[in-house]
Amino acid sequence: MGRKLSNIELHRVSAEEFRALPPSGVAVVLDNIRSAHNVGSVLRTADAFQADKVFLCGITPVPPSPEIHKSALGAEFSVDWEHAGSTLETVTRLRAEGWTILSVEQTVGSVSLESFTPEPGKSYALVFGSEVGGVDQAVVDASDDSLEIPQFGTKHSLNVSVSAGVVLWHFTLKRITR
Repeated sequence: MGRKLSNIELHRVSAEEFRALPPSGVAVVLDNIRSAHNVGSVLRTADAFQADKVFLCGITPVPPSPEIHKSALGAEFSVDWEHAGSTLETVTRLRAEGWTILSVEQTVGSVSLESFTPEPGKSYALVFGSEVGGVDQAVVDASDDSLEIPQFGTKHSLNVSVSAGVVLWHFTLKRITR
């Protein structure tokens, strides 16, 4: 058994150092997420896996918010984020800027996450949908592809913050094992 590391021993970067890191080529787009706690959790996960930016679209709550801060633990200060009124307009803009748009959704023809390998040098915007309805169909239609997280239980979905963690870890794993 090993001794737990202290926070100092983890050698984490400061918020300023985080923002100065080279781009990872991964952004997160939240499509009308209702829960501020889920938003905070996604921001914290985006920090952990060094996402370049989080787009908070539609009715998605934005900082400053006590609920977001409670689950983000300050990641709202390290991760670059932007509010946008429309998810569809956001993905259209990102595509025009050269991002590949991937909706994380169960669709006809979706790619199972474990078989997806991001292409080096490409930038990916990962779209996560609302807690009940998922990614809006118009946004799915505007995406380059859909990624599906394989699941084997009786439920057909995961919490949006859990989905973001699974997918961002997958992208990080592929990036660090190239």
